[in-house]
Amino acid sequence: MKIYQVGENVIVQSNNKVKNITELRPSIRTSIDLIKVALSNDLSVSEYLKNTMNTKEGNNLNPSIMSNPRIPIDSPETWAFGVTYEDSMKERQAESDTPDVYGKVYLANRPEAFFKSTLARLKGPNDKVGIRKDSTWDVPEPELTFIVFHGQIVGFTVGNDMSSRSIEGENPLYIPQAKIFNNSAAIGPCWVPIELLDYNNLNVEMIIKRNSKEVFSGSGNTNLMKRKCEELNEWLNTSNDIPDGTTVMTGTGTIPPEDFTLQSGDEISISIENIGTLTNTVIEV
Repeated sequence: MKIYQVGENVIVQSNNKVKNITELRPSIRTSIDLIKVALSNDLSVSEYLKNTMNTKEGNNLNPSIMSNPRIPIDSPETWAFGVTYEDSMKERQAESDTPDVYGKVYLANRPEAFFKSTLARLKGPNDKVGIRKDSTWDVPEPELTFIVFHGQIVGFTVGNDMSSRSIEGENPLYIPQAKIFNNSAAIGPCWVPIELLDYNNLNVEMIIKRNSKEVFSGSGNTNLMKRKCEELNEWLNTSNDIPDGTTVMTGTGTIPPEDFTLQSGDEISISIENIGTLTNTVIEV
């Protein structure tokens, strides 16, 4: 079961059925509306949608309606965690003049968390993502991304945490500039309710193309995360009120090598098993 936002309509694909939930339930115009309605009926999102999809109401739509979705959930805030995979820790150490800080945070009880984006800055499927004009080494970071509602994880989507390795490597205190800039975060193309995913064991793949030719491919699995999603969510909500619909990127285990940097025009495709593929094109910002 995959939930898309197409214009002002919530579209759901479940097995061979594709239905416009907004047409069936006009009060549901966004994914946040959907979550609210499901919880108000003491149902999980998937239970509510299963009941709705199995009615005789509404036409079974052509899947092509989902070819141009927007951001799947109007996330008021996007947060991110770093150094949650051992490979990420090693890559950060290799790029940094102060490598010890990354080893310490990987082993510490408290994880690294940082603010990533507001809704106005957040990009969706087929949108442009950015590399800073004052950076010399830039990479995308493919990340399983969870959705928080009433403090709990309700679903997952695909995230791209665009990052300047040159700026962060110069000094870890520059991480806000390395992580937060125009077009620095994207999510999509859809989201899947938490109860339908084995989210601790999902394959994550990233392919980067330049002039239609593949210049990087890599993969990993969320089972390699040192800190699991529930732990990250607990830390994020500690002494910190999180708005409903907030999205949270969980770190990456797939990073291009040191001799690779993004260029304007590159196409990034990030696929997460049982969720979907998020595709974006790179521009300089």
